Parts: sequence; C-alpha cells; structure tokens
Amino acid sequence: MSKLKMIAGGMLALTLLAGCGQAQSGQQSPAQQRTVTVLAAASLTESFDELGKRFTAEHPDVAVQFDYQGSSTLAEQIKQGRPADVFASADDKNMFKVADLVSPPQSFATNRLTIVVPPGNPAHVTSLADLADKKLVVCAPQVPCGAATQQVAAAARVGLRPVSEENDVKQVLQKVVAGEADAGLVYVTDAKAAGDRVQSIDFPEAPRAVNNYPIATLADSQQAQLANEFVSYVRGPAGREVLGAHGFDVP
Repeated sequence: MSKLKMIAGGMLALTLLAGCGQAQSGQQSPAQQRTVTVLAAASLTESFDELGKRFTAEHPDVAVQFDYQGSSTLAEQIKQGRPADVFASADDKNMFKVADLVSPPQSFATNRLTIVVPPGNPAHVTSLADLADKKLVVCAPQVPCGAATQQVAAAARVGLRPVSEENDVKQVLQKVVAGEADAGLVYVTDAKAAGDRVQSIDFPEAPRAVNNYPIATLADSQQAQLANEFVSYVRGPAGREVLGAHGFDVP
C-alpha cells in the first residue's frame, strides 16, 4: 500500500470515528428544559425560594422563575396581560381582581402582622399604641400588609401616622433594618427571615387581621400541567413543611 493511500485511509477512519462521537453526543444530550414562571407576593420570597429548589431537585428538567412584588402590583400586571404560569397572592382581594384570568384559587397558608424595631429597640416600643407618635413605616393601603395594618389599627383604636408607605412588606422591613424608622409593621414571616437584624414585638390585635394566601394557575399558562404540579407541590407535604418552618400557619 502506498504512503498516500495509508494517509487517505487514516483520514477516512478519523472522519468515521468523529461522526460516531457526534452521534453519541447527540443521543446523550439532555431534554430541553421547561420553565414555570411564578408571580408571588414579596412575603413569600424565602419560603418559595426554598420550595423552588426542592421542586427542581425532583424535576431536573424544570426551572422555576420567581418574581416577588406586592400582590396588588402583580394582579395589575396579570390584568394587563403579563405572561406567567402561577400567581400566589398574600390576600384574597387581589386574587379576586384576576378571578377571570386564573383557575379556581386554593388556599395554602395564612399570615399575620408583628411590629419590628431596630436591635435594642431604641424608641422603646412595647405595643401598637406606642406607634402613634413614633417614626413608623408601613405598607401602602392597597397592599395586603397595608390593608391588614389598617384593620389592626382600627381594632386597637390607634391613629397611626406613618412617615412612609411602601409598595411591599420587604421595603418596610428594609427601612427598619437600615435604621430609617423607629418601627415597622410587617408579617411574622418577614420578621423571622430578618433574624437578629430586627426585634419583633407581638401585639394582641394581630389576630384581628389574618391574611389568607391563595394560589392559582393562570388560564393562559403555556405550561399548564407543570404549573398545576407546582401548585400541588406548594399545597402538599413539602409545601406545608417549608411554609411552616418560615413562620406561616398552614392548613
């Protein structure tokens, strides 16, 4: 065999081997990843982040994309046609606003308010009544935590004069953590998530404004089956375990 033929034969063999390698690589390529988009109340941030990790660990081909904002903001975005798969609200009122755009909502948790103050409680807050003359930050009235704030204030017959009304509960918490307020009214779950960055002060009027958390699949979801699976996961044993650990009351 001539040297030229040997070289040509070797090149052909390498080409065939390369072709085989490409075919095997193609056969082993992972399935295309699916994504479920979840619009959730800001107070669900820590618990849903953990649930998302658990859900994707059990569904390796799935990614869960979260957007956490005030429930009223998310409801308005859904009404304007924002594409998504799941909506989890911090109250029934904002879920009702999109009732014709979602599946029948299902409750999965409840939450209540607490007072948070900077470490050491420099303003010496001990009750809801003490907030009447303090530098107070609360949620805006259209936000679930803001509506709950109005309810507990009415129950306690306390006139609150907040220096700031925020669009979601995380913004309230952040202002207290930053030392920009003497106190704030947030959910017990947010106080728990903040750890030693704040002190929490419970008050007897809190049970007068317990918020129910509903969850639903959007009617125009492009991943309806996957969205339903996530909703079931939130309402199932794993969801109850995680939500309970983060301070929510669960059914």
